[in-house]
Amino acid sequence: MTEIRFPHEQHPETGEVIEVADGILWFRLPLPMALDHVNIYALDDGDGWTVVDAGINTNKTRAIWEGLLTGPLSGKPLLRVLVTHYHPDHIGLAGWLQTAYGAELWTTRTSWLQARMLQLDEQPVWPDEAVAFYRAAGMEPSLFERRRTERPFNFSDAVAPLPLGYHRISEGDVIRMGGRRWRVHIGNGHAPEHATLWSLDDNLILSGDQIIPGISSNLGVFPTEPNADPVTEWLDSCARFLDMAEGRHFALPGHKLPFYGVPERLTQLIDNHHGALARLLDHLTTPKTGGECFLPLFKREIGEGEYGLALAETVAHLNHLLYADKVTREMRDGVWHWSRV
Repeated sequence: MTEIRFPHEQHPETGEVIEVADGILWFRLPLPMALDHVNIYALDDGDGWTVVDAGINTNKTRAIWEGLLTGPLSGKPLLRVLVTHYHPDHIGLAGWLQTAYGAELWTTRTSWLQARMLQLDEQPVWPDEAVAFYRAAGMEPSLFERRRTERPFNFSDAVAPLPLGYHRISEGDVIRMGGRRWRVHIGNGHAPEHATLWSLDDNLILSGDQIIPGISSNLGVFPTEPNADPVTEWLDSCARFLDMAEGRHFALPGHKLPFYGVPERLTQLIDNHHGALARLLDHLTTPKTGGECFLPLFKREIGEGEYGLALAETVAHLNHLLYADKVTREMRDGVWHWSRV
């Protein structure tokens, strides 16, 4: 199996671009979190540009976009924004690029519907369903009591308004951009209907957050679908992509560095989650709440800034074990306690 290797040891600095393949420019946009960037790819369509993903909606990110569109991308119009999935760091400025620059939005139906629904759904405080969910999940009590009185993060805080109308992409579609034909393959687990694009004319994959080197994408369960099993969806997607991946493939991911070694990375992603599930199962020889399961899953302490995503991922792995009939759960005072069968 091919080893993972990185042709570009350095990433582009803010406002700079690197040509990662013929007709494809790579640049980064900042994120206000531990994972401090998202990768954007601009594909030269001859008469204009298609960009893959858009970054989060902040004044700083808009200013960087404006500099890029009057600098390295100047001379041609922005024709399309192809969004891999609905998360704010990927779709956040897509609506602004539509309205300000006349670009078309191309994405999956679920991504567009989810993003538009969440963008319109602003909550000043946690709704009752969210309060019950986070209590049941086992959020640390003092943190729970503080957060339930605070204004929660709203999707609209990080995502510009999305105009009505988009171009749907689906599994098996072939899209022409950057002088190549790309076949759409859909993954799930990290986000529903996450689009990846595999070139039919050379070795490139636009992999979004489905195949990232060095880190595993968050697989979270949230109040909107409290009994979801994204771990199964993720493992199934990774296995399907592994059947297609070859050592020659060069992945352009949503974060970190472009890399070779896609089969190896997919194998790692599958093995990492099986390992985490095994550690979690061993941890549940005595009943535990979700908030008491971080260490076996993540093998490190979790800070307050990443607590929410860690809890969401913990619930995802517990749900997976529940559906596999490997654990049971009992509700005590509004909190689930999980035990190995």
